[in-house]
Amino acid sequence: MSYSAGDAGASGARIGVIGAGYVGLVTGACLASMGNPVILRDIDPVKVAALERGDVPIYEPGLEVVIAEHRERLEYTLSLERLLERADILFVAVDTPPTYSGDADLSRVMSVIAELEATGADPSHVLVMKSTVPVGTGERLRAELDARGLADVGYCSNPEFLKEGDAIADFLGPDRVVVGAFDSADADRVEALYAPLGAPVLRTTVSSAEMIKYASNAFLATKISFINEIANVCEEVGADVAVVAEGMGLDRRIGPSFLRAGIGFGGSCFPKDVAALKQLAGNSGYHFQLLTAVIEVNELQKRRVVNKLKKHLGSLEGQRVALLGLAFKPGTDDMREASSLVLAARLIAEGADVTAFDPVVDGADRLHGVQLCEEAAQALAGAHAAVVVTEWPAVVDLDWAALRSTMATPLVIDGRNCLDPAAMTAAGFVFEGIGRLPGAPGA
Repeated sequence: MSYSAGDAGASGARIGVIGAGYVGLVTGACLASMGNPVILRDIDPVKVAALERGDVPIYEPGLEVVIAEHRERLEYTLSLERLLERADILFVAVDTPPTYSGDADLSRVMSVIAELEATGADPSHVLVMKSTVPVGTGERLRAELDARGLADVGYCSNPEFLKEGDAIADFLGPDRVVVGAFDSADADRVEALYAPLGAPVLRTTVSSAEMIKYASNAFLATKISFINEIANVCEEVGADVAVVAEGMGLDRRIGPSFLRAGIGFGGSCFPKDVAALKQLAGNSGYHFQLLTAVIEVNELQKRRVVNKLKKHLGSLEGQRVALLGLAFKPGTDDMREASSLVLAARLIAEGADVTAFDPVVDGADRLHGVQLCEEAAQALAGAHAAVVVTEWPAVVDLDWAALRSTMATPLVIDGRNCLDPAAMTAAGFVFEGIGRLPGAPGA
């Protein structure tokens, strides 16, 4: 497949995406759906070959359909040189994992800059950072581009705000588009891409754009840890956190989002970004006490489930515990920082026999010592307890009343507050949610 200037979309742009991972694939597919020719480059030949065959290597609802419907505008390559020939606006969507120090690992980003010099990026190109990078990275990269003779290559920060499981809808119907730039002409080119979406566009400095991403995720993580602390207090004083959260959320200043108590947050963004912002503050000489507490609450919340099990079962030695759900949230196959990893490790350390079920995730390479089951009923058979870890419909909609008799002990710990306490109790289960009253109605 090849493109000419006449093939460009409504914005007149030809798009390149460097990194065909989660963010890169969603970005490329959605921009193609908006009429833009898109070329995605990845360094993994297996991934590129799979994409060329039409096989999507990640689970994200709707992504496979979007890619299939717009395949005539999507090209995949291993060559950065090929990408530069066919694209003008270059989105960078490579991993920035945490290092042992807690800082973001920018080695993949820096490799892209070095490759741009070697392959001859020119003034027609503008680099758009989608990867989450620490505040100040744009300034560093701008200086690096200048030092490598790429002063005429533009640079913008355009952070992503995609929720796994809803990424397509989030990209095509965003709350806002943030564009940070050193040059207004570069910002104009990026803003024009998003014009068909009709979303509010916030144009700002590169550093402010970088901070918006970190601050947004840190605030949402703080809401989660806050409501989990409220849930823990509710258990002590006999209140129901679901009702408390509903009452709080009706206040427009607070809102209902991210007020569902459970066993904590996970995934590829919140844990990493909260830790990175805390580290960034520390490197600047500021101790971010609030984020320290957010992280601590999130870690302890997972371990409270083990204490709930021991309260009912005593020693977990030889007890069979079923984990229902492995992904960090429904709608994705992502197990990064998933609660299931911590729970499985802690239960095994306590001597429990652990079974697990997830409708999407395999998990064999991450959950050593866990018996993985193809059906929830198989995981529950003979179990002394079940823990709902991920609120998949395949878990919530189980015929729990029928499955009760298959368990050795009908004990259920609902780590996501997704089941109806009154209905579970009526079905004969010993039931505990997170901050829920045992006989409370509703999920």
